[in-house]
Amino acid sequence: MWDFCDPYLLTLYRVTGIERLDGLLGTFLVALLVTIIGEFTISIVFRVNRRHLDGLNSDLEKYSNLSREALRRGDAASYKALNKQGNDAYGQVFFNRFGLSAASLWPAFFALDWMQRHFAEPGIAVPLYPSGANYVVVFLLCYILARIVFGRLKRHLPYFKGQYAMLQRYDKPGETAEKPPP
Repeated sequence: MWDFCDPYLLTLYRVTGIERLDGLLGTFLVALLVTIIGEFTISIVFRVNRRHLDGLNSDLEKYSNLSREALRRGDAASYKALNKQGNDAYGQVFFNRFGLSAASLWPAFFALDWMQRHFAEPGIAVPLYPSGANYVVVFLLCYILARIVFGRLKRHLPYFKGQYAMLQRYDKPGETAEKPPP
């Protein structure tokens, strides 16, 4: 795989012709590519698991409403039982969202593996660091910046703006991805 990708990834490190700037810019572009692949992975996993996630969100809303109703009626035993089920549903929703978020990280490990082959010994040439900086540190800083930049851009990009809108609807209680946007 690296034999195929290597020439393309290395061109990202030759954009300006200025070694120290190319080291930083190339690493940022690799981090941005990793971010895009990760976000695309999230969208696929989300689409595959949408029905399951809808069911979890529906259960969470149902138990929340039922426990509030039991509390309003003064039925402490029902409230306690329904609240326990609601907490269990919340835990399932939380960990499914956590797993969905973690799906975006796998490309970073492949990028770091590729970078190790090229930058482990010499380091990455970056401004203000004459001997070359540790590739992991440079990548992590660029990755954080790439996530921030992509987070601001994705709602405007053709494929990702639909995905962004769908995920935003999941953040509003009582809504699922099946409902049309407001």
